[in-house]
Amino acid sequence: MEQDEAGATAQVGAGSGGATAEGAAPAAAPLADAKTIRRVLIASSVGTLFEWYDFYLYGTLAVFFGELFFPAGNETAALLASLATFGAGFAVRPLGALVFGRIGDKVGRKYTFLVTIVTMGLSTALIGLLPTFASIGWAAPALLVALRLVQGLALGGEYGGAATYVAEHVPDARRGYFTSFIQTTASLGFFLSLGVIGLVRVGLDASAFRAWGWRIPFLVSFVLLAVSVWIRLRMAESPLFARLKRSGRIAVNPLKESFTNPVNLRYVLLALFGATAGQGVVWYTGQFYALTFLQKTLSLSWQLSYLVIAIAVALGTPLFVVFGAWSDKVGRKKVMLGGMALAAALYVPIYMAMAALVRDGAAAVGAAGAAIGATGITALPAAHVAGLVLLVAAQMVFVAMVYGPIAAFLVELFPTAIRYTSMSLPYHLGNGWFGGFLPLIATAVTTAGWAKERFGDDAIYLGLAYPTLICLLSLLIGGRWLHETRHHRIDTPEH
Repeated sequence: MEQDEAGATAQVGAGSGGATAEGAAPAAAPLADAKTIRRVLIASSVGTLFEWYDFYLYGTLAVFFGELFFPAGNETAALLASLATFGAGFAVRPLGALVFGRIGDKVGRKYTFLVTIVTMGLSTALIGLLPTFASIGWAAPALLVALRLVQGLALGGEYGGAATYVAEHVPDARRGYFTSFIQTTASLGFFLSLGVIGLVRVGLDASAFRAWGWRIPFLVSFVLLAVSVWIRLRMAESPLFARLKRSGRIAVNPLKESFTNPVNLRYVLLALFGATAGQGVVWYTGQFYALTFLQKTLSLSWQLSYLVIAIAVALGTPLFVVFGAWSDKVGRKKVMLGGMALAAALYVPIYMAMAALVRDGAAAVGAAGAAIGATGITALPAAHVAGLVLLVAAQMVFVAMVYGPIAAFLVELFPTAIRYTSMSLPYHLGNGWFGGFLPLIATAVTTAGWAKERFGDDAIYLGLAYPTLICLLSLLIGGRWLHETRHHRIDTPEH
């Protein structure tokens, strides 16, 4: 069986990232010195942060885009159409994983980084130039969906490359810690999108923002694109891939070697249903669905809801590194499945507590007058706002537990020659399909007539059945069939 110079094979399946006997710590051999690792982390994280910012701008404005790009007259239908367009970008992420994963495994990580950042930056900036439905009718949502699809393709190739690139530079014994910095970029990109949009909305009145101000955060992507390209042009190829390329043993057909080898395919499927599906729904529940729930279900103003989410995300983001480092000590599997178990058990109580805080807080300040404005509930007692922050921050703990170790876990499942392709597909299926469609599915369920008829006021919690069931599915499959990976050496074969 042909092996690359580092010892990884393109034909041995997952786990062939090179497992030692479980429980026996391998020698932690750094592939780069400390200075190089810092430079790699900064370069990878900044570029990936900007890509997440680009992708999540639309998600942050999803509740606002319904009136811009879809026909007026049915607010719920416009919201669902807007969320479906948000989901369109997620639908094609697995395709992007296959397209760019193949390029990354054949041509190199650095080249693929450049292609994905340019594609993402340009498609995002062009959204800021789109005419609205009032100007060009149905062509507006058609163009918007097209650009969301391009964004999804680009993001499908970004994450696997960033995680692989960092992992192929760092010591085995600290892979969870170092790759967790990449994990922070998704939440930081969301946080950055909230911040930029918030600043623009504060600086403009509501009519100006609706007319043209919403375009500014998208046009900022031209600047971020220039910075990202400059950073990535200065990056070198990863040492493991460079070694593989010098030896002339790059995978001939990464797609075939990833998905027709039955052993490797088995681990792709286990990674999807036992890890990334649960991780995906926890991530999108704790941030995007929480925002939608506050704004649309509980009628909190955008100012208050942005404030709550932004503080909670800021509090929770450092925990990605904490749980990534912890997974180096106790294992990836225990930390990730622990986060899913907590989420499945606590989502309904948390969201019931959020609703109670908003209801009681609005009543306390006089809901009929001072607390309700044109944008929703505009004032709550400080203690109630703090309570909402803590409840969303609790969800961020679950997010950090499942997301902090996931990059190291996926990297360790697959050999160097097909790592980019093999790890990208289950990640983007889990996050793009299971997670990305969560706001649409949950909102559709909670607003359905049958749900309101059968469950009354409690119908607002029915959407949480989806993430809860997916978490339970991943707990069952992951707990039974996934193996711990933290002692795998990614540069040696499994003999």
